[in-house]
Amino acid sequence: MLTLKHLSKSYVAGTPVLTDVNLDIDARGITAIIGASGTGKSTLIRCINLLVEPTAGEILFEGADLARLSGKALRRARRHIGMVFQEYNLVERLSVMENLLSGRLGYVSAWRAWRRKFPPDDIRRAYELLDVVGLTGFANQRADALSGGQRQRVGIARAVMQEPTLLLADEPTSSLDPKTSVEIMELLTEVGRSRGIPVLVNMHDVELARRFADRIIGMGDGRIVFDGPAAALDDATLTTIYGGKGWLH
Repeated sequence: MLTLKHLSKSYVAGTPVLTDVNLDIDARGITAIIGASGTGKSTLIRCINLLVEPTAGEILFEGADLARLSGKALRRARRHIGMVFQEYNLVERLSVMENLLSGRLGYVSAWRAWRRKFPPDDIRRAYELLDVVGLTGFANQRADALSGGQRQRVGIARAVMQEPTLLLADEPTSSLDPKTSVEIMELLTEVGRSRGIPVLVNMHDVELARRFADRIIGMGDGRIVFDGPAAALDDATLTTIYGGKGWLH
């Protein structure tokens, strides 16, 4: 599904945030990326869909190196990569339905998008997705009237509206309370598995990662220091990923 080869990123010359990352993501399942703040987790996620441009390396997705694409070719490739953001990234003044339909902007002409004229099938699918994410009856609510958990549900539905073959989630629970965080991870897991979409999620909460992920990637100092199943994530491994033992208990 996705292969990263020798991926590196430096925002400042000589200060790498990612260093020679090599990673294969399977075409199914939930993969969680964990690690201390500043270890490159968000940068890695954002390099995959080129929200951040890598300094070096390849991003092989559906037969193309995204790092070498630009213009229309890059926009076409990005259609197939859904993104769920930490801070939701909704258009606050628009309705829930309008935010969902923005997930189809890569598929309609600029004229239709400006007039907000979407095909009937897109509108039907949007209503179906509102049911899936638990927001039946919220279509006409403004985004700024929603709670954090509701906004993230809209963000997930908008990403799925793209009909992605890969779903990225950048710290989707970090702004949410523990109960809502579990609900959002349950939703991401159900959406990914029921639709056959692999999910790559960057997160701080180790217990959530253990509970929901099929595979866990541990990052330290911009490198992958662990790659394995949740069951293998013992205290010794966590000490390697995060450094020090005081935080474990």
